[in-house]
Amino acid sequence: MSQHRSLKSSGKIRKKRNVLKRFERIDILREDGRHSDGSRVWGLPKTKVKE
Repeated sequence: MSQHRSLKSSGKIRKKRNVLKRFERIDILREDGRHSDGSRVWGLPKTKVKE
């Protein structure tokens, strides 16, 4: 039995995420020079999502 075409998700359409995971935020902060290896892990500053 096949799936109706309206229920299939296309791989082309991908919604932009507006929330980053912790490791993604740390990577962005390291690129900006605002985080080092010895810095605290909790209470990270907010970062903008790169497109």
